[in-house]
Amino acid sequence: MMDRTNLLLFMSCSIIHLFISCLASNLLNITTDQSALTLFKSQFEHDHSNVLARNWSSDTPICSWIGVTCSFRHHRVAAINVSNMELSGIIPPELGNLSFLVSLDMTGNKLYGNLPKELSKLKRLKLISFSFNRFSGKIPSFFEAMPNLQQLYLRNCSFTGSIPPSLSNISKLEALDLAYNSLEGMIPVQIGNLGRLKILILGGNKFSGAIPDSVFNVSTLEILEFSYNSLSGNLPANMCRNLPSLTYFSVFSNQLCGQIPSTIGECSQLRTLKLQLNQFNGRIPKQIGNLSMLLYLYLGDNNFEGNLPMEICLQLPAIQKLSLGQNQLTGSIPRKLGNCSSLVELYLEENMFTGGIPSEIGNLLNLEILNLQINNLTYIPTAIFNISTLKHLSVYENQITGSLPSTMGKQLPSIREIFLAENYLNGPIPDFISNASSLTTLDLAVNKLSGRIPNSLAELNFLATLSLGANDLTSEASGMSFLTSLTNCRCLRNIWIDNNSLSGYLPDSIGNFSSSLEQLDLSNSRIKGRIPKEIGNITNLAFLLMRNNEFTGFIPFTIEGLKNLQVLSLLGNKLSGPIPDGLCHLPNLGELTLSKNKLYGPLPACLGNITSLRYLHLDSNELKSSISPTIGALKDLLVFNLFSNFLSGPLPLEIGNLKVLTSMDLSMNELSGSIPSTLGGLNNLITLSLAQNRLHGPILDSVSKMLGLEGLDLSRNNFTGSIPKSMEKLQHLHYLNLSLNKLTGEIPNGGPFAYFNYQSFISNAALCGPRRLQVPPCPSNHHHRSRQKAVLRASLISFVVVSTIVSLIISFFLIKCQRKNRVPSDRMDSFPAVMPERIRYHDLQRATNGFSEANLLGVGSFGSVYKGTFTDGTVAAIKVFNLHIEAAFRSFDTECEILRSLRHRNLAKVKSSCSNIDFRALVLEYMPNGSLENWLYSHDRPLNLSQRLSIMIDVASAIEYLHHGYAAPVVHCDLKPTNVLLDDAMIAHVSDFGIAKLVYAEDNVVLTGTLATFGYIAPEYGSEGLVSTKCDVYSFGIMLMETFTRKRPTDDLFTAGLSLRCWIYDLYSHSLGHVIDATLLNSEEESFDKNVECISLIMKLALDCSSELPGERINMKEARATLQKIKKLFFPHL
Repeated sequence: MMDRTNLLLFMSCSIIHLFISCLASNLLNITTDQSALTLFKSQFEHDHSNVLARNWSSDTPICSWIGVTCSFRHHRVAAINVSNMELSGIIPPELGNLSFLVSLDMTGNKLYGNLPKELSKLKRLKLISFSFNRFSGKIPSFFEAMPNLQQLYLRNCSFTGSIPPSLSNISKLEALDLAYNSLEGMIPVQIGNLGRLKILILGGNKFSGAIPDSVFNVSTLEILEFSYNSLSGNLPANMCRNLPSLTYFSVFSNQLCGQIPSTIGECSQLRTLKLQLNQFNGRIPKQIGNLSMLLYLYLGDNNFEGNLPMEICLQLPAIQKLSLGQNQLTGSIPRKLGNCSSLVELYLEENMFTGGIPSEIGNLLNLEILNLQINNLTYIPTAIFNISTLKHLSVYENQITGSLPSTMGKQLPSIREIFLAENYLNGPIPDFISNASSLTTLDLAVNKLSGRIPNSLAELNFLATLSLGANDLTSEASGMSFLTSLTNCRCLRNIWIDNNSLSGYLPDSIGNFSSSLEQLDLSNSRIKGRIPKEIGNITNLAFLLMRNNEFTGFIPFTIEGLKNLQVLSLLGNKLSGPIPDGLCHLPNLGELTLSKNKLYGPLPACLGNITSLRYLHLDSNELKSSISPTIGALKDLLVFNLFSNFLSGPLPLEIGNLKVLTSMDLSMNELSGSIPSTLGGLNNLITLSLAQNRLHGPILDSVSKMLGLEGLDLSRNNFTGSIPKSMEKLQHLHYLNLSLNKLTGEIPNGGPFAYFNYQSFISNAALCGPRRLQVPPCPSNHHHRSRQKAVLRASLISFVVVSTIVSLIISFFLIKCQRKNRVPSDRMDSFPAVMPERIRYHDLQRATNGFSEANLLGVGSFGSVYKGTFTDGTVAAIKVFNLHIEAAFRSFDTECEILRSLRHRNLAKVKSSCSNIDFRALVLEYMPNGSLENWLYSHDRPLNLSQRLSIMIDVASAIEYLHHGYAAPVVHCDLKPTNVLLDDAMIAHVSDFGIAKLVYAEDNVVLTGTLATFGYIAPEYGSEGLVSTKCDVYSFGIMLMETFTRKRPTDDLFTAGLSLRCWIYDLYSHSLGHVIDATLLNSEEESFDKNVECISLIMKLALDCSSELPGERINMKEARATLQKIKKLFFPHL
């Protein structure tokens, strides 16, 4: 009995000892967990939410801490979730002591540094999520030491390097997300060994090469995401054979090519298929129609061709989004699209579809977005305007004819945006449009609409943009009451009704527009009478354009109240009186255009107060005064035009302060004195005209310091002395006129002077030089000087007499020709045709008002560009070649030869041409928003980051087409911001092919003597004249740098061996924020970091494009694809 009692006592003591030992052990282990978490908390530099500071305290049990979960069985820390707490700091190694941890989620913080290798001790971990942090270095290989790991999320963590093959050893892994890092190299073949993998997300990196076939053999896969990389090659022919569970497949924005495999139809569970922004070609396989569970199909921005498969909607009852835009699809739009009864969004834009829009689309009762813009469609059925769910309708830039249905708007209660511009619609604007009560944008511009602008538009309470320009719309005889009614639309921001036949008086009620109105364009609309003083009440107005009307009277003084005004253009009216001083009180004014009126009085000295001014056009008026020295305060002025006034006195020295000035025209005035020495400081000047004044004295050497000068006109003055030989340095000078002065001595023969002809120098005192310039030869030194002097004296006397007679004869015939206003013969000679029809010289002369200065848009390399308005209302840009320059003939031939065969949405379109014996011109598509150069250096209307990126993608697309989309690659040779023009939608068009080259193969090199623009020119082009497609790539890289830094490559900063590229290269890795245009950097931290990251990728691309050696540069396909990825990454909704 005693033995039994002792035994029981012993066992009880043992159990109690064991319990106490276990309890002590658990207390010790939980203490270890608490210590690790306390140290983890102490590493945080910032705890913005203050959760951990307030809650993770030794006063409370660890298992009750926010974000901490303990296991019931072991009473140990099993899960940590501190996601989205804005924590900043590093992860301490002691976190590896949490040996019972199963789940670790630190998503959405600001953690940085390397992941500690001690984490490999966490053998129980099943889930790790470190996404959206700022770690550095490579993805560690220690994850393979976690045998139970099932989910690994490392999205957007700033990791570099390649995918470690060791990840393929995590046999239980089901989800792997490495998206949006900076990973590169090939996707490891070993990924295919992960037999349980369901989710694989690798998008937003720099992976290259083909997608391994092994990936397509992982039968458990449900999600495959490879977007935004540089993957190439084809999709496997049997890609769907072993993927029975695949629901999501995305490879958009890569460089994949070939055809879509016909076996795509075997991915029977597929709900999302994204193949857009690649180089897929061939026809769209009809087997896509077998994917009966498909919801979203994106095939846009590829090279698909042929007809759209008729079967595409037969078996797709659930499809909601169908995107096939920006391909080369032809034929008619299938009527079977009407069977996609669940369709919400349909994108077929920028293809080559013909015929009418099928009425069956009107059966899509869930349709919200219909985008058919930029095709060749000819008819829009009434059924389209009966889709009650429709919110966005875009059919602009087609060939739609006929009239709008009279009931348009009656069945569109949800419509917000209607874009029908650039078609051939006729008839009136329906009154029922007012029933579209949700409408915010109505764009019917550039059609043939007629009749009155309906007053019922005023019932559109949410209308923000009304674009009716370039039609034949009218107003009632008594006035423009529609404007009065529109003042009831309190959300209106933009009114564009220019280029119509309104023929009325501007009502006083115009002042009743709400403060939301920002842009008002009434140009070219035959409006007459006075400008109402009430216009000063539209206090938020930024753009006021009323050019080419019949306004009379004074400019109202109340315009001073438009404090937000950025552009004021009253060109081509009959306004009189002085320029009001109130204009000087507009602090944001960037453009002031009052040309071609009857304004008189002095040039206001207070104009120097408008320091925001970039464009000043006061030409063709009757202003009479001197030019005030205060003009020198306009530090940002780009264009200064006072042509054809009565200005007198000397040019002020302060004019040399206009350091960024690119164009100055002071011709046809009464200016006197000499050229100020400060003029040579205008290093950015491209065109300078001081013609037809009373200036005298020598042409100063300082003129030769304006190295960017392309056009110089000093004719019809009293300049004396010789032509400075230093002007031979002006390598970009294409136009020179020194005629009708009193110049003497030798005409320089180096540099650009080799290309000028005699008309640049006629009617001077005693110039000498080559025979082709029709001047006597210059004397040479030899032993018989005295005899030579006598001969020379006699020759000079004879020459002076003959020259005087010849000059008189020439002057007589010039005056006679001017009086007769001789029209050149319309006879066509053998120049290559640009369009099937040519246009007559007389039509061009009438469209440009006799090639008047008021219509001059700019002076280029080999001629001038004018704005022309033809009798049918069509507006075009007319490029007139200066045949005084011998190279202009070659330039005209080159542009004709190149442009007649090219067709791309981002190339300037040539509409027609005129070629006579003594006249050459191209008629080009008019770009109302001018050049990228103008926008980049405009303080009052800065381009935002997404706009600049979109513009450069447009440029890249154009150059990619020139290099890779044409039978013989075309090298543009002069890529720069001034040659990138922007249409009214801010879409970029590359122009000016005057020195372009055909190289017949992408890698070929040709030799040329034609020079491009300094600063943008590739090293091998400038030094050796070697031209290849890589020259354009180099120029594109420099343009990228300039676009996002707002620094010209010719900026004063870049001297003594420092270039724009070197500057960016030196600061790229550590001080990129110092080179970025300040207007792109938002003060908010999130936007700041996002923009810097985006521009960092762009600058990396720019450096890759502008490598010193041509062989190290990427091609334009790669450049365009990279920019597309960047746009999709940072602006996915654009």
